Amino acid sequence: MPATSSASATPPTPGVELAALLADRELGLRALTGAGERAPAVAVHAVHASEMADPSPYLLGGELLLTAGAQLEADADAYVARLVAAGAAALGFGVAPVYEEVPPELAAACARHGLPLLEVPPRTPFTAVARTVWRLMAEARTRELRRVTEAQQSLAAAAARPDPVPALLRRLAATLGGHATLLPAGGQDPGRDAGRDLPPEAAGALAALLTRVGAPGGPATATDAAAGWQLTAYPLGGEGQVLGVAVPDRTPGDHAITAIAAVLLTLLTTHRPAGTEAGALTRLLLGGSPAEALGPGPWHVVHARGTGDPRALAAALGTVLVDARGEEVRLLAEREPGPLPGWRLGVSAPAGPGALAGAEAQARRALRRAEAARAPLARHTAGGLDALLDPAEALTHARELLAPLAPEQVRTLRAWLAHHGSWDRTAAALGVHRNTVRQRVARCTALLGRDLDDPDTRMELWFALRTLDRQDNSPVT
Repeated sequence: MPATSSASATPPTPGVELAALLADRELGLRALTGAGERAPAVAVHAVHASEMADPSPYLLGGELLLTAGAQLEADADAYVARLVAAGAAALGFGVAPVYEEVPPELAAACARHGLPLLEVPPRTPFTAVARTVWRLMAEARTRELRRVTEAQQSLAAAAARPDPVPALLRRLAATLGGHATLLPAGGQDPGRDAGRDLPPEAAGALAALLTRVGAPGGPATATDAAAGWQLTAYPLGGEGQVLGVAVPDRTPGDHAITAIAAVLLTLLTTHRPAGTEAGALTRLLLGGSPAEALGPGPWHVVHARGTGDPRALAAALGTVLVDARGEEVRLLAEREPGPLPGWRLGVSAPAGPGALAGAEAQARRALRRAEAARAPLARHTAGGLDALLDPAEALTHARELLAPLAPEQVRTLRAWLAHHGSWDRTAAALGVHRNTVRQRVARCTALLGRDLDDPDTRMELWFALRTLDRQDNSPVT
């Protein structure tokens, strides 16, 4: 099944392949398991050293775990199984001072579970391994940023040619080392293609992806994979045109490069007569009111927070009405947005030009809900349980119920409930240790005198927290 995706203008930090660490002679690492075909494909995104009997609760995934085996359990299989379940990329075992060699039962367990095992020689401190990983990650990120910058320049040059659209597609395909295609509005024409030929299975999957994204109400972007090719589709300008790309191996900078191409293609191919967004901006600047400047809509106000380029976000939403001056990006779009990885969105209810002030408050509150629940998107919803209670009475009850808690305890409780009582995910969201979360939640239980394992209690507390959130985010009158 295709999955929604987005393109950030800043590529994420690439991981470090195990092969690069094994090739560093100064480290002297030796692969005991996973040294065959899988080793080059394993990417390390962090380094964590631990002598705990069970370090798995402290892993987020992608780590090279380093240990000297000071508290290695007798059941090596269970130890390795927990590391694999936690998403560890590899295990590095330091020889000496505890063991003179890597325990054979540990090597056998790593082989059974497919976890690469590296021997760290006595002369190599764990800090040296960590520094090498950070250095290689920084070098890889610099290369990707340079690649994106060079691609931006070459794509802009292609867009300035007499035949801008075919030239831009050819440049995009060459930069990605793959295939690029533009599906016109309606999808009836064959479209334009550039780059490498795709095998039939990949070509068919890309065509289906383009049709899905270009359909009314389709996702903002989508990805799929077929016949060893990675496929992505991006709508352009909200008019049914879709850009599709296929690459044999996706790199962190590919999304950013394709986002730049999508913005340029949107400007080159989207028809914007005087009655649409560009004309609306002109009329507004010449003294009109918002209601007069905009079309009848309906319009969606969107508040967004993320690390990507707001211009790429606006292009994905099919709008040029974007305000990126503050911490939050604000947009006005006719197309109802879908989730975009890399961004957290709050979306208002559909509104006409005369009701944008209320829609602005709705989008702001929706973004706060999305952040509290760590959800990619939250929409304003009317009715429901909130509509059954008097707002003043609900606020009074919420304040009385949560009065015993300090602000930090309220913040912890909100995050813990939003993550369905998960200690690890709550700790990651708050940036604290999981034991700190346990202590705070236990303190909340004592202060409130409630059983937080009771679903009725959790529902009442969550409703109270949401009521306070709405009060805190309500517009000042």
